[in-house]
Amino acid sequence: MKAGTAQKLILNMITTGAMIRSGKVYSNLMVDVEATNAKLIQRQVNIVVEATECSPEEAEEALNQCQRHCKTAIVMILGGLSAPEASAVLSKNKGFIRQALQGIQA
Repeated sequence: MKAGTAQKLILNMITTGAMIRSGKVYSNLMVDVEATNAKLIQRQVNIVVEATECSPEEAEEALNQCQRHCKTAIVMILGGLSAPEASAVLSKNKGFIRQALQGIQA
């Protein structure tokens, strides 16, 4: 393996670990996507659909209610909460979706 390839693999592992530790990943999905163009808006919808197994229409509606905040939309759908409730639960759990959902179910 060439040095450049090895370096790239190591950097990818480090950044992936950092994203996981900072709560930007849920169920193998990068969920902290800021929608700045049409492509990223569609990516947000796809992420919410994949994370929650809801319809694209339901994902779009949840994202609109959450000001296009992907993590809040996921907690809202999976937890059966309103947008403000989901945002509060997510904030209480420092942005970690899995912890927020466990807090709801407990």
